[in-house]
Amino acid sequence: MATFVRKPSILCYFLNSIKQIRGRQTRETSIFPFHSYATDRENRVPKIYTKTGDKGFSSTFTGERRPKEDRIFEALGNTDELSSAIGLAREFCHEKGHTFTYQLDKIQCVLQDVGANIATPQSSARESHLTRTKFSGTPITDLEGWIDTFTEELPPLTNFILPVSQSMHLITVLWRKKHVAPIVRSGEADPDIARFLNRLSDYLFTVARYAALKENNKEIIYKRPE
Repeated sequence: MATFVRKPSILCYFLNSIKQIRGRQTRETSIFPFHSYATDRENRVPKIYTKTGDKGFSSTFTGERRPKEDRIFEALGNTDELSSAIGLAREFCHEKGHTFTYQLDKIQCVLQDVGANIATPQSSARESHLTRTKFSGTPITDLEGWIDTFTEELPPLTNFILPVSQSMHLITVLWRKKHVAPIVRSGEADPDIARFLNRLSDYLFTVARYAALKENNKEIIYKRPE
C-alpha cells in the first residue's frame, strides 16, 4: 500500500501505463477478439513488488535509502491510513446520500500530494525533486471555504459533543496529524503540509456535525460523570 506513496514517480508511471493499455485494449478488442501478448517495453506495466525493501530499507523519492522504521516512512504510513479512513467514511456518506462526497474525493487526492512531499526530504532533495513535489496551499483555502459553508447551517457549538452517527467516525482520524508535524518542524517537508492537516482536522469535525444534522441525529452533549 505504502509503496506507491513512497515512490510517486512509479505511481504516476503506473497509472499512465494503465490508461494507455486500457485505451489500446478498447480500440483493439473490437477488431481482434484475442488477448494480445505483445512484449515490447512500451506495453509493460511495473510490478507491484520490487524486492528492494526485503532487507528492511526503502527509498525516498530522492533516492536516499532509509530504514523502514524511519520517521519519514512512519509519516507516510499514517498519511495512508488517514486517506483509507476518509475513503471508508466516503462510502458511508455516499450511502446516506450526502452531497459533499466529492470533497472527500478531492481530499484523498491532496493526501497523495502530501505523501509525495513527505517522501521528498528537503535535506537530500535536488531542485528538480522539490519542483515536482512542491505542495500548493490552495487546498487549505478550499477546506476553509467548505468549513464556513457548513458552519452557516449548523447550530452554534457551546459544549463538547459525542459522535452520534456512522458518518461521525470521521473524527477518529484527527489524531494522525501529529505524526506528520515532526517532519515539518525538522524542515524536511513543506510547512503548508502541517497547515493543511491542521485545517483538515477542523473540516472533518465540521463535516461530521453537518452529516449528523442531515441525518436528523441529535447531538449528544458531553456531561461529566458524577
